[in-house]
Amino acid sequence: MNSNWFKLAMRAMKIRYGKRLLLQGVPVIFNKKGAEMSIGEGCVIKSAFLSNLVGLYSRTVIVTRTPEARIRIGNNVGISGATIYARKRITIGDNVCIGGNCKILDNDFHPLEWEERNRMCRGSGVGEIPSRGIAIGANCFLGCNSIILKGTELGEGCVVGAGAVVSGKFGDNCVIAGNPARVIRKI
Repeated sequence: MNSNWFKLAMRAMKIRYGKRLLLQGVPVIFNKKGAEMSIGEGCVIKSAFLSNLVGLYSRTVIVTRTPEARIRIGNNVGISGATIYARKRITIGDNVCIGGNCKILDNDFHPLEWEERNRMCRGSGVGEIPSRGIAIGANCFLGCNSIILKGTELGEGCVVGAGAVVSGKFGDNCVIAGNPARVIRKI
């Protein structure tokens, strides 16, 4: 698909994006009616298998799932085959590198109570899905296959190790790794 046609589709969904947005491959970008999504200037979204030599497992997916959801992606952000999925709020600062196959998820995707999950699986409605906003500061690097969970706050200049599962609040210039992720050093 020609990226100019895709950008027209983004405008139709009221997605704001800045100058020099580069799409490599065809991402999945969907903005729920009433939700807000913005992508800054100079961003690169990679969705083609060999556009990142880490090897992308899927196309980039950026989705607002509820009318109250907000996704704000700053300027000069690079995204490679990642999933950014918001029911509440995800904010990504300027100059952030999101490595291959990362997941940034502000919700649990399902209710905690088994009765509600069973109703959801039968298509009988959805109960309360736990959600908390995510904030990723400027100049962060998220290593490949890392998972950023609901409620996470990363200060500026943080580095998240490959495969880390991150939950919690971290100050500026931390190197964060492991499952569960913890600070392994300061930069």
